[in-house]
Amino acid sequence: MSNSARGTTHGATSGARARARIEVTAAIKDEARRQLAAEGAAKLSLRAVARELGMVSSALYRYFPSRDDLLTALIIDAYNSLGQSAEAAEATVAEAGPVQRWTTVCEAARGWAIAHPHEYALIYGSPVPGYSAPETTVPAAARVGAVLIGIVRDAHRGLGVAKPPLPAELRAEAERMAADLAPDLPPGVVTALVAAWAQLFGLIGFELFGQFNRVVEDREPFFRHAVTQLAHGVGLVYPQQGRAD
Repeated sequence: MSNSARGTTHGATSGARARARIEVTAAIKDEARRQLAAEGAAKLSLRAVARELGMVSSALYRYFPSRDDLLTALIIDAYNSLGQSAEAAEATVAEAGPVQRWTTVCEAARGWAIAHPHEYALIYGSPVPGYSAPETTVPAAARVGAVLIGIVRDAHRGLGVAKPPLPAELRAEAERMAADLAPDLPPGVVTALVAAWAQLFGLIGFELFGQFNRVVEDREPFFRHAVTQLAHGVGLVYPQQGRAD
């Protein structure tokens, strides 16, 4: 066999192995998500996943050496899926005003959570006992926040944003957060953004986990109103006074 033929055969074999690994990895994650829905993250078991897939545990460990590795992969996937939904929604209204862009992103996050409740619970529900998310989850986790920051940044560069009040005792912390998250935005705006981010997922979590039962019945308009108020809170109005330059 010529060297070129050997190279072609090796390449085809490597490609087939790579495709097989991708397929098996996807199957493992799909089964793990099914178990998350049925049992919750705390009861996720590599042995149970392997058993349902007809694999021996030692074979599965070649893909995910531990339960924590599998949880991390599922968490990153969930954050990325949520982030993609937010980014795609924002792209459809990229030429609209900042409040519409903001509310569209928030509604996309809510829609994703309703469609993927168990994955939402994995990333924004109760912590999994014995598990600590590594820093590799941070870029995916930051995607929705990055979209919201981008909307406020565009408004700040354009017509401006209203300047949220900032207590003196919070000034140092606000400046630290601004330096870390958005140095080009005023510290008071960044502080309001962090609060709005927490409130957004609090609203979604209250709806998803039942805290709104017998309290809020018509939830879509309630949510839209609430996130519009969050938009105003971060300064997304066309200010006549108090512009944060």
